[in-house]
Amino acid sequence: MKIKVMVAAHKEFPMPENKDLYMPVLVGATKNYKEGINYQRDDEGKNISLKNPNFNELTAVYWAWKNLDADAIGLVHYRRLFSKGGKRELDNILNKEQIEQLLDKAPIVVPKKRKYYIESNYSHYVHAHPKEPLEVTRDVIAENYPRYLNAFDQVMRKTSAHMFNMFIMKKKEFNQYSEWLFDVLFKVEDKIDISEYSVQDARVFGFLSERLLDVWITTNNKKYVESKWIQLGNRKLLTKVLSLIVRKFGIRKTKTHFQ
Repeated sequence: MKIKVMVAAHKEFPMPENKDLYMPVLVGATKNYKEGINYQRDDEGKNISLKNPNFNELTAVYWAWKNLDADAIGLVHYRRLFSKGGKRELDNILNKEQIEQLLDKAPIVVPKKRKYYIESNYSHYVHAHPKEPLEVTRDVIAENYPRYLNAFDQVMRKTSAHMFNMFIMKKKEFNQYSEWLFDVLFKVEDKIDISEYSVQDARVFGFLSERLLDVWITTNNKKYVESKWIQLGNRKLLTKVLSLIVRKFGIRKTKTHFQ
């Protein structure tokens, strides 16, 4: 099985040694390219590289959907990778045999769910970002993909999700997911104005897609298997927990579809 796991990066960074399996991809390559970075560029062939400030690592997903030939395609990040568990080191990430074993169980590999406990997926989003894009996403799904609406509402009410835009999928599932995901996101893009958003909030389509993977999996009853993952460097867990509490209790709640 030919497997390509893209490692999305916006700068040079230590990469997995197995170059046949792991493919470093320079996202936003048109703007981020610097001499000496020998990564696959996301601005070759059919691409949306210029949208990287708003679509994040999804520009690598789009590039792969339109240009990459493999039996299975995955996406991880330069600091966040699927692993065997244990030490947070590059030599502890999944190898080809381990990925093949997972894909023998299911056509989709996702990271173990991120659990919020005191937050729903919806409240976690709107406490961190402007809520309009998420509300418009629901409207787009209701209008164009109504059979996904029930799953969307269910996912929004849950307190955990498969996050980070990380996955490994067999080509059939990858193509199906990419076709649906980008159609939804491009329709949302046409309906919202992010010109006044901060640099962080302008990364909106990458944030939205994190909430859409489970919607697609649930609606299509796709079988998946979870994998452990590691994050290289300082995860700043205490800072993230405190920030979550401040956002939750520092912002006035409003009635929504998801309560």
